[in-house]
Amino acid sequence: MLNQKTATPHVPHQHLPVPHAPRPPVNSPAGVADVFATLLPELQRAVAEEGYTTPTPIQAATIPHLLAGRDLLGCAQTGTGKTAAFTLPILQYLTQHKRVPARGRPRVLILGPTRELVAQIADSIRTYGRHVNVTHTTIFGGVGQQPQVVAVNRGVDIVAATPGRLLDLMQQGHVRLDQVEVFVLDEADRMLDMGFIRDIRQILNALPRKRHNLFFSATMAKEVVELARAMVHDPIHVTITPGQPTVEKIDQKVLFVDKGNKDSLLVSLLKDPAINRVIVFVQMKHAADKVVHKLVGSGISAEAIHGNKSQSARTRALAGFKVGKVRVLVATDIAARGLDVDDITHVVNYDLPIEPETYVHRIGRTARAGASGDAVSFCAAEDREFLRDIERLIRKAIPVETAHEFHSETARNATGANARPPPRRQMRGGGGGGGRQGGRPSGNRRR
Repeated sequence: MLNQKTATPHVPHQHLPVPHAPRPPVNSPAGVADVFATLLPELQRAVAEEGYTTPTPIQAATIPHLLAGRDLLGCAQTGTGKTAAFTLPILQYLTQHKRVPARGRPRVLILGPTRELVAQIADSIRTYGRHVNVTHTTIFGGVGQQPQVVAVNRGVDIVAATPGRLLDLMQQGHVRLDQVEVFVLDEADRMLDMGFIRDIRQILNALPRKRHNLFFSATMAKEVVELARAMVHDPIHVTITPGQPTVEKIDQKVLFVDKGNKDSLLVSLLKDPAINRVIVFVQMKHAADKVVHKLVGSGISAEAIHGNKSQSARTRALAGFKVGKVRVLVATDIAARGLDVDDITHVVNYDLPIEPETYVHRIGRTARAGASGDAVSFCAAEDREFLRDIERLIRKAIPVETAHEFHSETARNATGANARPPPRRQMRGGGGGGGRQGGRPSGNRRR
């Protein structure tokens, strides 16, 4: 953690006025039960529709101070609820301080290291901002730039971006940052690991002095601290430590399978009537729809929930799942946030998550309220390094189940490039968590 006295930026900047939110004492944030009540009714409604009633620790610790306009230095990992912790105050600020954004000049800039994280942030903005009139777009590499140029030139309130493509568009004159009022730097330590430090400094130099700064990092190495000093001013400091990395009452196992056999393996597993209330996790929205199509075609009741589904469709799917009309809910990680259903017998990781911490949150959907539960993970060859990352995090090897007709020794023994997804997989957007290129930070800065 930084000492507040050393958090002075190299170039002092001014805070934006936030007249509608009283400034709380640094060590006395609003009570946990009152945090969501400080939000606008439209935001409270969106939060309730996602099934949240109690803020996570980072939300309780940060939202009151962000509403008051304080700079933030947050030390928190993926899965702590930090995206909502900064998204909700930003949406409130923009709603309370309405103005039409200029063409190519966003009011808020959120910087993330990977396309996957940027897509996740955009999903959160869309989810929590559904009842307010706030516009946003994403900017990242790996896809054609023209749709992004068109979107930002219409004038948007929020841009969520990766550093490389953002700088490309800035250098071409499509984006200017001189009207940014709020700047969020997410996963700063990974930014540095991926070689983005020069890009970040260029972006910082393009920002106006008068701005509100939010800085998040899972670790606080020396270089991260130096970057924070250049950015935040008199910040509120919040550290959220991750919880226990395993749930002891969950029976975990991994099934090695060739990628093309995942659907058949899933259908085969679901022939067991004991698997009667199941969440199947996938990385991408299109994969959720594909899996549902396969299951329904095999006579298994299933519904998908993901960011492309309307709220009414998601509500109907969840209601059917809760009453037992729908046996299998196929979900992306974003859509499953806030999902609270009792008596889930099994969690199936059809796709292993890119972030190992996400695995812990996924399997925690079962074995609630003292019950036991099962977590089954499919692992194709290209997912092998994701599995190794998960096992490092939980500090144990997940037992392997080989007694199934689709077992693949090729997947089990994959190493090197064969154990990582091909680049094209990382170029698809949508539903998963933050992204690693094959389970390791990528040295390619233009993402």
